[in-house]
Amino acid sequence: MPDSHDPLRSLFREAASAAETRTGLPPVAVIELRGERVRRRRIAGLAAACCLVLAGSGAALAAFLPESPGPVLPASTPSPLAPSSGPTPTPSTSSSPTPTTFPSSTPTMSATPPRHTTAPPGAPTGTTYPGASATSTRLPG
Repeated sequence: MPDSHDPLRSLFREAASAAETRTGLPPVAVIELRGERVRRRRIAGLAAACCLVLAGSGAALAAFLPESPGPVLPASTPSPLAPSSGPTPTPSTSSSPTPTTFPSSTPTMSATPPRHTTAPPGAPTGTTYPGASATSTRLPG
């Protein structure tokens, strides 16, 4: 049995008709702007994901690839070099031969003697200490 005078039902119908008159679609320009924002966000997200995938795969490859074994030697031995037509050594006029030094990879001692300092007051005479020049004077003591 239908109730035609149900107060709640009539209130709902009034609310629906009022809402229907006040609602409307937003303008087309607003809808287009929303679509553009969504599209830009989607493209930025995909670009960030691609960058992360490339960086991760590059790091994984760097971790798993073996290191380089060292310099690669030539396939054949090189031929000896022809003598160059550079400056020729002049014979020395001194009677004693001069020593020839060659560069080496091992450290060598310096050819200069160490410097000496004067003795502090109260030290025995004739004692020298490293760090002073040969022309320093002794302090009275």
